[in-house]
Amino acid sequence: MIGFIGLGAMGAKMCANLIKKGHQVAVYDVVPAAVDGMKALGATAAASPAAMAANAEVVFTSLPNSAIVEDTMLGANGILAGAKPGLFVIDLSSITPRVIQKLAKIAAEKGVDLIDAPVSGGTAGAEKGTLTIMVGASEALFAKAKPYLECIGTKIDRIGDVGAGDTVKLVNNLLFGCNMAALAEAMVLGVKAGLAPRTLFDIISKSSGSSYALTAKYENFFSKGNFQPGFMVDLEYKDLQLAIDTAKDVGMPLLFGNMAQQVYEAARAKGYGKEDMSAIVKLAEEYAGVEVREQ
Repeated sequence: MIGFIGLGAMGAKMCANLIKKGHQVAVYDVVPAAVDGMKALGATAAASPAAMAANAEVVFTSLPNSAIVEDTMLGANGILAGAKPGLFVIDLSSITPRVIQKLAKIAAEKGVDLIDAPVSGGTAGAEKGTLTIMVGASEALFAKAKPYLECIGTKIDRIGDVGAGDTVKLVNNLLFGCNMAALAEAMVLGVKAGLAPRTLFDIISKSSGSSYALTAKYENFFSKGNFQPGFMVDLEYKDLQLAIDTAKDVGMPLLFGNMAQQVYEAARAKGYGKEDMSAIVKLAEEYAGVEVREQ
């Protein structure tokens, strides 16, 4: 049996794909409606992470932050409280390398294997089962995890030992978050200076200023004024904090990362936290008195 803990926007879709692939899945979440949604697909409900761990061979966790992952592993009703030797835990969350390495060491003392496998591809990729998965694990555990991970993703890479997956994920999201902040400001500047948004997009997307942020966020978000979340402002803010925390752990200043995080903090203060991360463009639009929209 597979256990799955954390049925949020990403977790529910990944769990659904495991069920659709024919796995027997037990689920746990603090939100009863999320559990009911998986039960409707054929899952069973576990009373606690400990109860789940007592009966599962593999447990997935997909949780919001390091503190919740740590409590889910080490708490009184956590995974390790009920785990038997041989349990295999795959953490799909995005947390700091330091925390996952600490938890893996504690788990190993109880005969439990824990690896990190953060994902990229947003809710659309989670629903389609086409996520990119960055795995921190030994070669043996990577081979053991891969058949399960193939149920939820199509590009699955072993980055290195435990912690390496979370490291590359936070580096990627640091870069994306900074790119997004620069893109929002630049596009608004162009419109304020009299250029049409479509002209800016058409030229920049074929020039040295192009980026994934531009191609992913202009046409479906900026140009339409659509900020329904693919990846929320709150989540990018959290991921930038992971980068900032890790930079502190290794003794490195993070100049652009800290500045970019303040942009997302300002967006959160405006009430945009649950909107798509592209909603940060609204900050620059408000400063400039123009909008990056196609009429």
